Amino acid sequence: MPRNTLKLAIALSLLATPLLSACGGNTAASDEKVVTVYSADGLKGENGDGWYDRIFKDFEKQTGIKVEYVEGGSGEMVQRAAREKNNPQADVIVTLPPFIQQADGKGLLQKYAPKGSDQVNGADKGADATWTSVVNNYFGFIYNKKELAQAPKTWEELLDGKYKNKLQYSTPGVAGDGTAVLIKAMHDFGGDKAALEYLGKLQANNVGPSASTGKLAPKVDKGELLVANGDVQMNFAQSKDMPNLGIWFPAKDGGKPTTFALPYAAGLVTDAPHTENGKQLLDFMLSQGAQQQVSEIGGGFSARQDVKATDANAIALAKIIEGVEVFEPDWDDIDKNLTTYVDAWKSATGS
Repeated sequence: MPRNTLKLAIALSLLATPLLSACGGNTAASDEKVVTVYSADGLKGENGDGWYDRIFKDFEKQTGIKVEYVEGGSGEMVQRAAREKNNPQADVIVTLPPFIQQADGKGLLQKYAPKGSDQVNGADKGADATWTSVVNNYFGFIYNKKELAQAPKTWEELLDGKYKNKLQYSTPGVAGDGTAVLIKAMHDFGGDKAALEYLGKLQANNVGPSASTGKLAPKVDKGELLVANGDVQMNFAQSKDMPNLGIWFPAKDGGKPTTFALPYAAGLVTDAPHTENGKQLLDFMLSQGAQQQVSEIGGGFSARQDVKATDANAIALAKIIEGVEVFEPDWDDIDKNLTTYVDAWKSATGS
């Protein structure tokens, strides 16, 4: 081979080498048959029998794309994605309000309206198409049915000495359901001042912080705790293997039991390493088949208005929230002032 030709061949091979080895770069990564999901806990089953378990398996079978799954508290997942903003590792993030709005505000989500999102209620998706609910859900509390003859009825009952070191709720600002405790208390007590005064008193009985709400249910089932916070979907699904779990909704003394929608909301991560795979997964999550399985397998409520579940779980879920007043939080206010509210909670509780 002539010297000049040899030099050209070597030069071309050196230029090609980075392209072949850069498996972490966008070009090569986009060709990988993988999608990474950062998610709040609750949709994956304790024994591999949850909604995520079923749809991830079906998605992999249908597309050949493997789902890499990372789980944590709602705030924790957003914080992780924020730290990785300059080098995103996740393709899809699933978290609860107000953390999905927080992720959007941090520029972590790109615009994408999954197929079927036109059937999702306007309040359950971002106006700018950066996120949409994939499983509807409601905030709630759990109690041990074996140790307590009936569920407590009011917030005030939880101040009783019998709940000392037998009550725990996940941490506001870290866990979605923990933040929900603060939101519901602010609604039920008529404002942040009265709510924080109450939560300050409740701290005498509180075991302490917990980054994950899902880890509280086993403690309630075993009787280590009598009461904890949770959400209807997660706790209903857990109750299949934890027979002592009961779901209830605190009322302000003299008022009605209340709750609010706390959906699992999903968005496509900005500059995701596998954007197209992420889009396919979001489409699959909102497909009619997957949504039909939300109650049947996941113990939740379909995010699509055109999916009317009639299975036994759907009937039981409807009964759980029957007679409970559903209010709609001011998510814009909560998103804007969340840090202030959480700091005030820390001060009030000494956390």
